[in-house]
Formats: sequence, structure tokens, C-alpha cells
Amino acid sequence: QVELVESGGGLVQPGGSLRLSCAASGNIFSINGMGWYRQAPGKQREVVARITSGGSIEYADSVKGRFTISRADTKNTVYLVMNSLKPEDTAVYYCNTAGYLSGEAVPRPFVSWGQGTQVTVSS
Repeated sequence: QVELVESGGGLVQPGGSLRLSCAASGNIFSINGMGWYRQAPGKQREVVARITSGGSIEYADSVKGRFTISRADTKNTVYLVMNSLKPEDTAVYYCNTAGYLSGEAVPRPFVSWGQGTQVTVSS
């Protein structure tokens, strides 16, 4: 139906930067929102940043001022620029999107998750 492909994770030293990308493809009629979540070992998945189709943005308190989310609507792509990374940012980062599918008389809603990309912050 809708596939999300993530890229950009890796190993970085504390204080460093990474840029994550997530591209959505498939039978997409429209996308309402896109976002990034993360899950550290032994912890629950938590929201990192989200952006709506109207451009409204929210960040987790722990990343405000350090992370920036943006999207390219024409490409159904969302980005996450992560600066001043800390060891506690280490986690698997997942892309998420919700919207409506095309190809039907009445568009049907969908929610999709990416496969996850590992971000490790360590010296």
C-alpha cells in the first residue's frame, strides 16, 4: 500500500549532527502528517517531531532547539536534522505517516511506519 524508506542513520560523536530522510511511496491520495519517533533499548517508542500538511510542527521537549523537522510535499518526503547530538539520543528512529489511499471511489485512510534506522551517539 504505502512504503516508507528511511536513510541517514549511523554512528556519530556527541555534539555531532545527522540528517534523516524518509520517502513515502505507493497508492497515496494525500498525506496529512509525517513524523519521527524513536525507541531506545528497554524503553517505549516516543514521538520526536511531527509536522502536519498545514505546516504545524511539534517537538519533544528533549530535542527542542537541537532537531529540525521539514517536509518536501512534492516528494512525499520528511527530513529530520539532528544537531548537538547526545548519547541519550541513541535509539532506533522510525518514520511515520498518515493520510488517504488512492485508487478507490472513496479514499481510505492509512497509517504507515518505516523499518527504522539506528542512530548511535557515542565517543
